[in-house]
Amino acid sequence: MTLDAASQALIDQIAARAAPRLYELPLDQARAAAGVSMARTERSVAEVSDVTIDGPDGGFGIRVLRPHGRSRAVIVHYHGGGWALSSAAAFTAFGTEVAARTNCLVALVDYRLAPEHAFPVPVEDAWTALRWAAEHLTVDSGQRLPLLVSGDSAGGNLAAVVAQRATRRGAPPLAGQLLCYPVTDCDLDRDGYLDPANQLLLDRASMEWFWSMYLPDVALRRDPEASPGRAPDLSGLPPTVVITAEHDVLAEEGEAYADRLRDAGVRVTHRRFEGQMHSFLSMVGVLPGSAAGFDFIEREVDAMLRNAL
Repeated sequence: MTLDAASQALIDQIAARAAPRLYELPLDQARAAAGVSMARTERSVAEVSDVTIDGPDGGFGIRVLRPHGRSRAVIVHYHGGGWALSSAAAFTAFGTEVAARTNCLVALVDYRLAPEHAFPVPVEDAWTALRWAAEHLTVDSGQRLPLLVSGDSAGGNLAAVVAQRATRRGAPPLAGQLLCYPVTDCDLDRDGYLDPANQLLLDRASMEWFWSMYLPDVALRRDPEASPGRAPDLSGLPPTVVITAEHDVLAEEGEAYADRLRDAGVRVTHRRFEGQMHSFLSMVGVLPGSAAGFDFIEREVDAMLRNAL
């Protein structure tokens, strides 16, 4: 299937500007460009608050989005951006959409970015944020709320890693994980990475650039806390929703991870969104595919929470 019309129109607009790729820019300029969100949502939350928490060797922020009414659960979300770009602020529309649709409190984690804070710092920040949320956000009116992890792209990588760590350590207990086109492996020579049809907003050269900043040592990228798809044992992980996009260099590894989880006995729901490209979910209010993606997220989070009761 070809890219859908709205996505193709967006790609054509970007190409007409003849703007350089992010990896062709100085890092500060790439970050500035990535920090400008095109997303827009008509949904709202009851409260937005920013907190700073202390990690093992430095502090970082968390943006907390409280839905209207009582929260059903807490979703800790790690944003995309190749571990080096973007922020919680740039994903506020994304988080608002999730919070409003699911009636869940959403914690957007501003983990510290590579290359200044390369692997494993983002992992440790992600883990610290998850434990902080379990301690500070999951009790509402004396009742314990279910805790889920979520992430898109590089953030999906972090979500998968901390879910594995929580499972191995037995805490904090997770009711589910939502992985949106996650980075699960360091192999950049998969067919999906080489397919010309997938060289769109995210291409193979972009992923080479991101990995070079996040974990320059190629051999170390095989560590399961960098490439969670290489973990030897995936049993015991919480129910998982995996979203992939047809025209995405990351689709193949995300789908391989879903298959491995299923083989390990994990309850998995996977959907490949045909005609979509990487980052389509974050184009809230811009791409029709994003609305369809959030319809799916709304249904699947509801199912996970009903099963958690």
